[in-house]
Formats: sequence, C-alpha cells, structure tokens
Amino acid sequence: MHQPLAAEYAPSTRTDADTAVFLHGLGGWTHNWAALIERLRPAVHGLALDLPGFGRSAPPPDGLVTVERQAEAVAGHLARAGHRRVHLVGNSLGGLTALHLADRHPELVATLTLVSPVLPSLPPPQALRIALLGLPGASRLHAWLLSARSPERDLDDLYGLIYADPSRVDAAQRATEARERLRRAALPYAQDMLAEGVRAVARAHLRPGRASPWRQASRVTAPTLLVYGRDDRLVPFRTAARAYAVFPDARLLTLPGVGHVAMQERPDAVAAAFRALIAQAPAAQR
Repeated sequence: MHQPLAAEYAPSTRTDADTAVFLHGLGGWTHNWAALIERLRPAVHGLALDLPGFGRSAPPPDGLVTVERQAEAVAGHLARAGHRRVHLVGNSLGGLTALHLADRHPELVATLTLVSPVLPSLPPPQALRIALLGLPGASRLHAWLLSARSPERDLDDLYGLIYADPSRVDAAQRATEARERLRRAALPYAQDMLAEGVRAVARAHLRPGRASPWRQASRVTAPTLLVYGRDDRLVPFRTAARAYAVFPDARLLTLPGVGHVAMQERPDAVAAAFRALIAQAPAAQR
C-alpha cells in the first residue's frame, strides 16, 4: 500500500490549466515553493508534495529512503489523484527524484524543471559537510549539536548555506520556517530521515551503468529546464554545462548572485523561464 503524501494545492485562476508538481530538496518541505507557486498560479495548478519522511509526510515504515522509493511514492500519489501528465519540478534531492520519475515514468511527465539537481560530481567543501551526516551515528551527534544552539543560529547557518545572499529572506518567511524547524526537531525520526536523505543521494550517485543519473538524464524525452545559481555552495556550477549537453531537449537558466534555492531567491526569473518552457511544449505533450 502506498503511503499518502502531505500536499499543498494552489489552484490556478484558469480551470483548464495544466498541473505542476513541486518536489523539495533534502530537509525541505512544501513551503519552499510558495513564492514560485504564487507567481505561477495564472499559468498552472500548483501541487507541492512533502516527500516521505520530510515535511508533514510520515517516514517509510522501515526507515529506508532511496531516490527510487521517493519517485514511486510521487508516482503513486499522482495516480491516486488522477493526474496523467504534469509539469514536474524538483530542487536538489527532489531534482534527483524528479529525474528518476521522468526516466521511469515518461508518460507522467509533460515537462521537467530541475533547480540545482544534485547530479554526480566532485562536491564542494560545504557539500562534504552535509555528506558526513550519512555516517553511522552522525545523526545523533548532529541532533546533540543542534540542541546546544539557538534556533536563530540554526536558521542563520541554514540560510548561509543555501542562499547566496541571506538578506533576501524576509521576516515572514523566516518566522514560518522557524516554526517548521521547531516542529520537525520534536519528531523522533527527523534526524534519522536527514541522514537517510544524504545516503539516498550517495546511493544514487553510485548506481552503475544505465541506472546512473547521468545515463537517466540522457534518456529523458520531456522538454527540460535546468536552473543553476552561479554561487551555489552545494552543487558545483560547472555541472550546469554538462547537464545542458546531456539532456536531449534542454534549456539552461543560470543566475548570478544566486545559491542553491533559485526558486526562493529569484522566483520571478524562474517563473518566467518555466512559463516559457510550458508554452513551447507541444499540446500533445501536455
């Protein structure tokens, strides 16, 4: 039986609009897409999902997180909700999940948008710090370290990691995310899920042959938009050129002064590129 996923739905002002589905990154949740979805509401119905174990979605019963399982959970949710073809959008780990879904279930994906997807590459130093969370026992040590720091300091560190310019975070967004992080911190499985998410990325990167993410990218038939921040501290900007060359039908948006979460840092630019993508997609694709 498929686990239900927590979701936020924002209907378009047009009843005949297509549906766009948004998948967050490691440790993220549906609210990560709020600014972008608000700008896209005239063009699409927005459906943001919490991946299993994150946001308000329950963890897998056995506690194991993989990109394949995340993708199948999304596919199951779309099938139960009656969505046949959607515009699929993913950030970071959610980008890997979206890529896997587009490769395994091309019939579900009209277009694919990837914001700083964590495709295999030599990671920068900041990403190596995150990777250490996947080591045995690291999640408990991380939880202990967090307990010794104030929630404000914790948020400052997060924004310094994922934003090129943390001053772009306004007071309302900060308050919303602070409440969510406090809620997550009280869940007994939160740190384990964070560690499992890191391991899921590592497993995906180590998949051999036809199962590797780069080989999957070469098979994606859907029109694809790739969005990269030039000042991303977690995904090296050099992978943008390789991704653009590998995806068969790709468009590339690179944003100076932007980090790992372009949809939050520059939602207007990402929304404009997304609207152009779906406008160019053949009606038969949609």
